[in-house]
Amino acid sequence: MDYSSVLSERVQELSPSGIRKFFDLASEMEGVISLGVGEPDFKTPYSIRRAGIESLEKGRTWYTANAGLKELKVEITNYLRRRFELDYNPADEVIVTVGGSEAIDLAIRSLINPGDEVLVPEPCFVAYAPIAALTGAKVVPIPTREEDDFKLCAAALKERITDKSKLLIFPYPNNPTGAVMRQKELEEIAGVLRDTNIIVLSDEIYAELTYGERRHVSIASIEGMRERTILVSGFSKAYAMTGWRIGYVCAPAPITAQMLKVHQYAIMCSPTTSQYAAVTAMRSCDDEIRKMADEYDVRRRLCVGEFNRIGLHCFPAEGAFYVFPSIKSTGMSSDEFCQELLYSKRVAVVPGTAFGAAGEGYVRVSYSYSVSYLVNAIKRIEEFLQERKG
Repeated sequence: MDYSSVLSERVQELSPSGIRKFFDLASEMEGVISLGVGEPDFKTPYSIRRAGIESLEKGRTWYTANAGLKELKVEITNYLRRRFELDYNPADEVIVTVGGSEAIDLAIRSLINPGDEVLVPEPCFVAYAPIAALTGAKVVPIPTREEDDFKLCAAALKERITDKSKLLIFPYPNNPTGAVMRQKELEEIAGVLRDTNIIVLSDEIYAELTYGERRHVSIASIEGMRERTILVSGFSKAYAMTGWRIGYVCAPAPITAQMLKVHQYAIMCSPTTSQYAAVTAMRSCDDEIRKMADEYDVRRRLCVGEFNRIGLHCFPAEGAFYVFPSIKSTGMSSDEFCQELLYSKRVAVVPGTAFGAAGEGYVRVSYSYSVSYLVNAIKRIEEFLQERKG
């Protein structure tokens, strides 16, 4: 059989993730220190695990409503009000999803027609552009620069808007750079969008992982933006619940009504056990996520300081759990740097180009690992740099 003739052309055109490439290489080697995976090294807090176990012991193993447990949707809205001053109606403005990834897919598939333009600030999470491409959209990258703290500038956004622009991906706090958009910058972006029909997909999965005295501000909280914002978030990062596969999306009811159609046919509902566990996470784990965030902050400051010390200039990330050091001083491309480092020193990091062309000259380093693990990895990277200098 000629499989190329029966497989979707759009799927065949997609490139494998650059993250996956280096993960696969590292998995075949012994003694590798991997700083490539964006996954907390903490266990899911005990009270959350206990809630999941109790739901199984009570035989709660049936389907839930398509949009999710009513109890969980109420807790999600209570949490967003308590933490970020956002108000959503749990009855028709919240859908519980299989991780934040499904929420992103739902939003894009529900909005985009072939030929629509999707604006994507880069560097960014690897999934946005491929999902948009599968819908037949034209992906319009908007490069961000270290000189601007890797933030989306209002002027750059305005330059790329056309009459076909339909959706703006808004990935802050940012993976891979750690950039955070503050109130003033959000208001400038809102000023550009107000006279358009562009919808914003705001991926706020790292909202609880911002550092310093200023908390995360959602673009949905800016005047005039709630009605055009789809807020995506979940439990994987802040609550250390990656394997539970539980997330959510909040948006105006006319949008969630259409998203729910896709969700109910493709998924039915999110995992029931995970939903019961997530109720406890939302209701009583604010202190737990603060403790984890405080530990990430220790690691963040360590990594920024050490990379600058060994000669790889490092932007002082303000959110998520990644740093994005520049490797331009080595004269190597991002891909070359990562391959040589992996083979010579058994340290795995991710080339910046995995997150878009604007990532060239940088590598992503996850600090979701213990301090001792990070110190050992950075020691090997320093040795690699010294050996190259000869």
